[in-house]
Amino acid sequence: MSDDDFMLDTDDLERRMDGAMASLRTEFASLRTGRASASMLEPVMVEAYGQKTPVNQIGTVNVPEPRMVTLNVWDKSLVGAAEKAIRESGLGINPQTNGTIIMLPIPELNEERRRELSRVAAQYAEHARVAIRNVRRDGMDQIKKAKGDGMSEDDQKLWEEEVQDLTDRFIKAVDTQLETKQGEIMQV
Repeated sequence: MSDDDFMLDTDDLERRMDGAMASLRTEFASLRTGRASASMLEPVMVEAYGQKTPVNQIGTVNVPEPRMVTLNVWDKSLVGAAEKAIRESGLGINPQTNGTIIMLPIPELNEERRRELSRVAAQYAEHARVAIRNVRRDGMDQIKKAKGDGMSEDDQKLWEEEVQDLTDRFIKAVDTQLETKQGEIMQV
């Protein structure tokens, strides 16, 4: 194998790291910051028709007021399952049912709850960092394999630096998003 034959697919690595960032953004959106948001229900999965189903696929999610989210469940038989899933989701919201409409009043966040949500945000960020590092490891493994197949040490160092730069850029983005989210959570 000549040195020119090896091409690391950095676009693939970047796409996979982007996936970790997208997942982090979704998880951050589910953390409530004292204001009602339809996206806070996105991670909630309801046991419906024998399988786990996202809550937004069993009803309509609305935000009629700044401190209220409603879920209008289409199938009356799923109201209890939806209420149970929301209660067990860890959002810290107590659902109130009125027929097929589940109302979710968003209480003010106290200092203890803000700290707890901040810790949850930090956990989400750490999961994203681990996912990004796993992608980095895959890239480094490809480079090591190519080194074994005859790649020069200079080329190996060049590719390793490129993968590390990509990793550093994404880890920095995770840290920036975490800082922003923790700022939102702690804001009174």
